Amino acid sequence: MPRSTAIVASAIALGCIAYTHGDAQTPRSQSVSPRATASARDGIVPFKIRVPDDVLRDVRERLARTRFPDAIEESGWSYWRAQERRLNQFDQFKTNIDGLDVHFIHQRSAQPNAMPLVLLHGWPGSFVEFTKIIGPLTDPVAHGGRAEDAFHVVALSLPGFGFSDKPREPGFNPERMAAVASKLMARLGYTRYGAQGGDWGAILGRFIALDDASHVAGLHLNFCIAGAPPPGVSDPNAGVPAAELDRMRARDAYMASERGYSQIQSTKPQTLGYALNDSPAGLAAWIVEKFRAWCDCDGDIEKKFTKDELLTNVMIYWATATATSSARIYYESRVAGSVAGQNTARVQVPTACALFPKEISVPPRRWVEARYNLTRWTEMPRGGHFAALEEPGLLVEDVRAFFRDLRP
Repeated sequence: MPRSTAIVASAIALGCIAYTHGDAQTPRSQSVSPRATASARDGIVPFKIRVPDDVLRDVRERLARTRFPDAIEESGWSYWRAQERRLNQFDQFKTNIDGLDVHFIHQRSAQPNAMPLVLLHGWPGSFVEFTKIIGPLTDPVAHGGRAEDAFHVVALSLPGFGFSDKPREPGFNPERMAAVASKLMARLGYTRYGAQGGDWGAILGRFIALDDASHVAGLHLNFCIAGAPPPGVSDPNAGVPAAELDRMRARDAYMASERGYSQIQSTKPQTLGYALNDSPAGLAAWIVEKFRAWCDCDGDIEKKFTKDELLTNVMIYWATATATSSARIYYESRVAGSVAGQNTARVQVPTACALFPKEISVPPRRWVEARYNLTRWTEMPRGGHFAALEEPGLLVEDVRAFFRDLRP
């Protein structure tokens, strides 16, 4: 069948998503922070993913009525179920921060000296991106690592994404989302923690490192955004190796025809939302195309991602009806002028850049150094934009190595 047909047909039997709350429970914490409050509204409650039958019936009916466009490329995709059970193996919770219920995984390590680490996703990703790296980070011995490299992992769904609430007022920009992540770490009792992010998660990580610097041990990025140094200060290309400039220009040239989504979402997210929120076929095409275009897969998406991985992520957006609310991060960022390249403050927190060759942006090292206290720079042998899902082994090892010198 045509590839586009197979992508969305696979979603018919994909079982994930709904909301259930257990009894209020506060997870164990490494240390109790004086910033953490004790009001009932700040309670942390267990959370499990379940899909109501009517949600699944609805998506099946919608997909059955889909009018597919013409397609040339043929592909034989099949479909499955059981992703819900896989996701529910992780310890999930909800808590209210700034008036929004925030969903997060809080997977603690058995190692007593494990370091807290918050993982920050972007668009069109979700907390599902981190499912391959949570185990190696929390239990390194079981995955070929050392006990002293263990982390307590917190992976939240950003406001407007997945199982977190949708902001109901304008102005919920990346800096406000970063503040939510910082407040979550405080509520969990973590007084010193690391941050790791790609895509919008890298931009949020930058704000966390700027605004909560006294509590952030280090910032690890797999999306290293940095514009040229300000004009007039120096020649932005002075001292930059020609090979790095050529690499950056090559990626920019490739991305020239890949940025239409950003222009739409940063100006007309509501208009786009009417289509994506109404059509599972349209939503799947809109999201899966980005995974294909931004991965190091030479156009063969299944070299890097399984259908389960792709469609579980799509279904997170569909069943929570967050296609529109998640797209608004582009609009709010444009209005606030909060993209990392526009914010010239220099991050003083120790920072690592894991540069994957097929990332959508590959700035020269000198440009990154101008905006961050760069203490680690790793040029990866392969990989693209969705590092945690695409090259989990490479990412985990770099995270471990970076934070070794930053532990208490």
